Amino acid sequence: MTVQPGTYNITLQRRADYNVSLQFKDSNDAAIDLNGWVAAAQAWNKARTTKYADFSVAYTNPLEGQISISLTDTQTETLPDSMYYDVLLTDTAGIKEYYLEGTIQVSEGYTS
Repeated sequence: MTVQPGTYNITLQRRADYNVSLQFKDSNDAAIDLNGWVAAAQAWNKARTTKYADFSVAYTNPLEGQISISLTDTQTETLPDSMYYDVLLTDTAGIKEYYLEGTIQVSEGYTS
């Protein structure tokens, strides 16, 4: 099955923890059972020559297609102002497809 990735653009604060909950569904709007699947997410520059971060992935409710991806305050401290990310899912047969992609805009936090 070929997946057309969804788009979700992120704005996060520098030097703050970031977490977002995601749910993946099929074309019939049914939750995808992610049991046994592997999710990965990374942030890169547009040319994909510099990787800025690997997101942590938590499987919050795999039966209902729910995961969360997160970055720590230490990771967000050094991020550039703008970059790109995606979420790659590998199913139980080893098929890899991108399910989500977007931009990340980093807003400067001022309180320390």
